[in-house]
Amino acid sequence: MSDMAIAGTPADVRRRHGVRVLRTAADLDTMESAWERLAADRNPVIGFTYARAWAAGLDGAERLHVLAAGGARTLAIAPLVVNRGGAGWLTLLAAEMYEILDFLYAEESAVSDLARAIVRTGRPLDLKRIPVSSPVVAALEAAYRSRGIVRRQPVGGSPWIPLDESWTEPEMRLEAGRRSDLRRARRQAEKIGAVRVEITAPTPAQLPRLLEEAFQVEAAGWKGAHGTALAKDPLRGAFFRRYTERAAAQGILRMCMLRIGDRPAAAQIAIESGSRFNLLRAGYDEQFSRCSPGMLLTLESIRYAAARGLRSYEFNGDVEPWTQVWTRHEHACCSLRAYPFSPRGTAALIADGGGAALRKLRQRFKA
Repeated sequence: MSDMAIAGTPADVRRRHGVRVLRTAADLDTMESAWERLAADRNPVIGFTYARAWAAGLDGAERLHVLAAGGARTLAIAPLVVNRGGAGWLTLLAAEMYEILDFLYAEESAVSDLARAIVRTGRPLDLKRIPVSSPVVAALEAAYRSRGIVRRQPVGGSPWIPLDESWTEPEMRLEAGRRSDLRRARRQAEKIGAVRVEITAPTPAQLPRLLEEAFQVEAAGWKGAHGTALAKDPLRGAFFRRYTERAAAQGILRMCMLRIGDRPAAAQIAIESGSRFNLLRAGYDEQFSRCSPGMLLTLESIRYAAARGLRSYEFNGDVEPWTQVWTRHEHACCSLRAYPFSPRGTAALIADGGGAALRKLRQRFKA
């Protein structure tokens, strides 16, 4: 449906200073075409499908507060939620997944309109992980000037590989010792049984079986022991079921599995879109740890992405020792916490132990 429909009448769409506020899932659905237009060729975690799947699972602790600027032809979207209780923080939709999130935009002037609208809410803002290069950073710092306090800090970057034809043989991009380790791991696996890698674009009918296998493989590793596996996390597990169903219907989902004998030993859930291979979830069965099944599967999914002519392999998540085996490239990120000169901003600053910043805030109220 076109975003032109917003000019109609959903009751919870509000216009303030030229910026629309969308508060319900039905309102969100009217934005799909505009959202996808703005998200084109970017990481799928900021796409409409990802956002809509997360919004479907919101409970009473959060409610939608999505802002859209630019009139009938939407030029920028801030996919925010309001956290109930306390200071009522504004955060990005799906921030709990700790991926790199951002506003969507076609023009920086529209981003500035969104930033000013956020200041006018009087609510504190917490953006946990956004690109340093995003115009959102400068727009928010400008909007809060003389109207609040902004704290900007570097946070962990996200690893990625800029692909070219040489990555069709990814083992040759590794140090000799690493290549030897992978050959040894493959031999260990083959002693147990035939090694087979499957990278498929499942249909919605094929998905449930593959997803259950991926969930069980992940739960058999360290994530299961720590309670963070999708099979043991009702919130994220339900989200991935919703999201992968939508992604499979769109043909962008990739389910990657490494089998040793007749048993799944490692699994990846990924999205192929915008000339990128985006790894969203990965795990392996600890029973096969001597075979390094996760590394063997990563080797093959990188090979697949390069052979497909994709431009990048996005690990998402944080830089970790195992990702540094493959790449030293990372997308630089920062966090922003903003405290407006308002009662809610004061409450948030007190809760964060503002100290000197709080004294500055009080002086501003007296001025």
